[in-house]
Amino acid sequence: MSNWLSRLVVAAILLPIVLGAAYLGGWYLFALVALACVIALHEYWLMARGLSPLAPAGYIGAVLALLGAQLSGVGWMLGGALTSFALAFLLKAISEARAGATASVSGTVMGTIWIGVGVGFFILLRHLPEHGVLALYTVLFAVWAGDTFAYLAGRLFGRHKMAPSTSPGKTWEGFVFGTAATVGAAFLILYQDRHDFLSIAQSLVLGVIIAIAGPLGDLFESLLKRDAGVKDSGSLLGGHGGMLDRLDAFLFAAPAAYFAILAFTT
Repeated sequence: MSNWLSRLVVAAILLPIVLGAAYLGGWYLFALVALACVIALHEYWLMARGLSPLAPAGYIGAVLALLGAQLSGVGWMLGGALTSFALAFLLKAISEARAGATASVSGTVMGTIWIGVGVGFFILLRHLPEHGVLALYTVLFAVWAGDTFAYLAGRLFGRHKMAPSTSPGKTWEGFVFGTAATVGAAFLILYQDRHDFLSIAQSLVLGVIIAIAGPLGDLFESLLKRDAGVKDSGSLLGGHGGMLDRLDAFLFAAPAAYFAILAFTT
């Protein structure tokens, strides 16, 4: 199966599942987010295995973070994630791995917060009063639009590398087209509710924020993959790579969008 066909098949399967869970919210969304989180963490542990990460502490901290987001909000989400810090120290004390405590504990906590807290913002976006579905859909479609147009424009017109040593495939031409697509998607999705939710100016600013945060999340994962010497975090999603490859932009974009929306609406 070609790379493009593989991408289309995976997208056709996952798109209705993701959008359906986002629409239903509640424990349906929690279950999907938790599954994606566990898979992404597994891929991260494999990439960071040189640091001897303490995976049980990371899994527990991430799940507690998601439960905190689901039941109580951002404060309890952070509290849940920070349990990985104490658990990692406890596990390191009884571990026989040769990697130093600083590397093992730091790698574990970073993965927990980066992935567990990052995906937790899907839940927090969905919990926003009255417009949670709209807010979550905006982030989903804006990031997808940006990724798609950046990829296509980079392949067709890309000449100037954005970060040649970190992610050779990314170009400034792709970034410009991706930014335009991200801002346009945010504007179109939010336009109908411009009098009840975000104004036109606010929707454009939100689009710009997502357009900047998303690629930064992508580049952050690229740095880690370069350290690990791998092209993709996994092969679970065919041409899309691993679960973490599909989540990387969201792990920065979702928190940025959540706090931007709070700033606009409070």
